[in-house]
Amino acid sequence: MRRPGPGGGLAVLASRVRYEEKRIFAALERREIRYTHLDTRRVTAGLEDGPGNGIEAGSEAGPEGGPFTAALTREISHSRAYYAALLLEGRGVATVNRAEVIAVCGDKLRTSLELRRAGLPTPRTRVALTPEAALEAAEALGFPVVVKPLTGSWGRLAALVRDRAEAQIVMEHRAALPSPQQHIIYLQEYIDKPDRDIRVVVAGDRVVAASYRYSEGWRTNAARDGRSEPCPVTPELGGLALAAAKAVGGGVLGVDLIEGPGGPYVLEVNHTVEFAGLQAAHGDGVDVADAIVSHVLEAV
Repeated sequence: MRRPGPGGGLAVLASRVRYEEKRIFAALERREIRYTHLDTRRVTAGLEDGPGNGIEAGSEAGPEGGPFTAALTREISHSRAYYAALLLEGRGVATVNRAEVIAVCGDKLRTSLELRRAGLPTPRTRVALTPEAALEAAEALGFPVVVKPLTGSWGRLAALVRDRAEAQIVMEHRAALPSPQQHIIYLQEYIDKPDRDIRVVVAGDRVVAASYRYSEGWRTNAARDGRSEPCPVTPELGGLALAAAKAVGGGVLGVDLIEGPGGPYVLEVNHTVEFAGLQAAHGDGVDVADAIVSHVLEAV
């Protein structure tokens, strides 16, 4: 590992400083790594040659607004995370995660295509280009099916549809939404699983830790008050999580797995992984933020 040298520094991009970002800042400070927190809502970037990296973040960035040697993207907005990484990479700044990884992970269809290209087990999936065509797609999968938006997190706008009548209602709602992207319908078979899923945090080629996420409903997101408990990282789970992370381009990622009758499936891969529940489940036995910092230093 090596620290960013004199004249350089680490930019941590985040519009909201949550539990995870506070842990990362603390890990950087313990290692005496110079960093600047950039609020992406204030960032501007010149495309022409200029001082530093051409990245500005208003007065809050202070005198250490650049140049940057590397950047860690913790932005919760997919669009701002992607374009910030794209701008930084265009100025020669190493980013974690890379813009292409953010683009793939932020789009469920692109993620599914990469996972299937890598030969990894995923739920059967169909995509309809209109809400009207989605009714036939749902019947082809067989009810119940899960309808998800192409982009988004925390289980928002996801629906468990049990029959054609429910599908008709969901599709009418999707058709009424103003965004054309919401009219592209992503459907997956419903996997009969325990009342939990598995979150695995991967940093580079290392599995940091895993946790079970329990919920009384069919969605087990920690943001929806899901309960987390430690999950043993077996060779099967660890190998599957690493393969999924590699398939989307690698970096610091949260791989979500579900346990089906035939074994584990990869559900999705998160580019700005939240780890508060996993960290609480493991306590002092795991330091996710420190593992993230270690990977960033190795990557740059």
